[in-house]
Amino acid sequence: MDTYIYDLIPKEEFNKVKHFPTIPEYIEWICNEYAELSALSENGKITTYKEMGENIARRRTFINNLGLKKGAKIAIFERNTQDAIELFLAITSAGYVGILLPAALQEPALIGSCMKFDVEALFVREEFKPLTEKVPCPVYPSNSIADTASPVATVDKEEAAAIFFTGGTTGTPKGVVLSHRALMRGAFNAIFAPGSQLKNQRYIAILPLSHVFGLICGTMGLFYKGGLLFTSEDVKASLGKIPMIKPTCLVLVPGLCDILVGLCKMYGPQFLGGELKTIISGAANVPPRLQVEFEKLGVTLCAGYGMTETANLTTANANVKERPTSIGKLYPGQEAKIVDGELWVKGDNLFSGYYKDEANTKATLTEDGWIKTGDLAKVDEDGFYYIVGRIKNLIILANGENVSPETIEDLFYKSPYVRDCLVSEGNNNGVPCIAIDILPQMAAFEGKEWDEVVAKMNEIVKQVNEGLPTYEQIAMVSVRKEDFKRTGSLKVARNQN
Repeated sequence: MDTYIYDLIPKEEFNKVKHFPTIPEYIEWICNEYAELSALSENGKITTYKEMGENIARRRTFINNLGLKKGAKIAIFERNTQDAIELFLAITSAGYVGILLPAALQEPALIGSCMKFDVEALFVREEFKPLTEKVPCPVYPSNSIADTASPVATVDKEEAAAIFFTGGTTGTPKGVVLSHRALMRGAFNAIFAPGSQLKNQRYIAILPLSHVFGLICGTMGLFYKGGLLFTSEDVKASLGKIPMIKPTCLVLVPGLCDILVGLCKMYGPQFLGGELKTIISGAANVPPRLQVEFEKLGVTLCAGYGMTETANLTTANANVKERPTSIGKLYPGQEAKIVDGELWVKGDNLFSGYYKDEANTKATLTEDGWIKTGDLAKVDEDGFYYIVGRIKNLIILANGENVSPETIEDLFYKSPYVRDCLVSEGNNNGVPCIAIDILPQMAAFEGKEWDEVVAKMNEIVKQVNEGLPTYEQIAMVSVRKEDFKRTGSLKVARNQN
């Protein structure tokens, strides 16, 4: 077995941490193992692991008293708060299925989600209560808690624990069902990052808990390590508190990494608080220029790869300096193979299927347990993987050639003058061609006129074209002043209409 991932932390720490296949076992262990350590910080109030465990137990009582059958779907409509975290852990450790709804949902989408996923109870933040008047299930305050405690339920590792939304940069959102097995493998994988990890980490819950990256890597993985999590009701406000909180690690998407680099240029390196050692970034392409910027600040930017369907974490790269474009190596307990250029993955981190969507489930999961990721990939002789495109994004030209837009985009992300870009099929006087829409890194053009910015972008296009075969060369260039339309995880949306 390749021990690349496990070797990231000291051996003595690795020997102390146990892998638990279900959430009830995990909760009991962290709340006993780290009982007197601080687990959560919200509005200046600290909650220890012991206190968090007691709160979760009392919330289990409230939930059990609703009279629902085990396995019932219970949704949470909250921000990144202590209520949301404790409710999710209470729901799943009591034998129910938790659904963390995105805080940005509007009333029609909220009603539709509750109907689509057969939600039988909804816990809601007071601020969002006006949106719940027409939902087809009982609604309860998210701060609901009983006076007495209830023990954890006995659950099988193959039972459903949670349902997450997924849709990527295109397509209709689907409900990904994660079992206790899958979710807990993802949480265990999230322990591993370079250096000492146990009992000395401080994170901020910046990414939405409704996203597996935010919940599994940014929250449950931290609790596995006995760290302290600062809750975050507002992303902008939380970024502003970094100098005061002094996090040791942040879990961010590349878009937020970009914002953080800008803040450091504005306020100086001290903005990071002086104790930040690692940033774990994923959910979208991680431009090499970000790795360079954070290296200057003394921070290691670790890239990785995962899907909602793989409980977030599939590979990790702690060697970004040597292999800046790699997504890293596989986490233990997983297998991978490349079939006709597509990455297939197998392991105990895989989802059980899409909720009430047999057609898409069969199209994604093979009968012998492989998930077809839809990503085009390659692997080098040392076992490091690289994503080179997305099958559904391929541009098929009139001459039959297939062009991966992501492969071309990666060439532009190497430039410190490019913040983001989008390659697509264009039309040049009725002839299909390759087009690019570029968003400049305006901080690199301070004091320059817009004409100079456009000229630089065209110069970069010319340089890239020199290294591309004729059919892949860019024939149409558009330089943007306004940001792209983005997904919830700040990826550039493929459909900009």
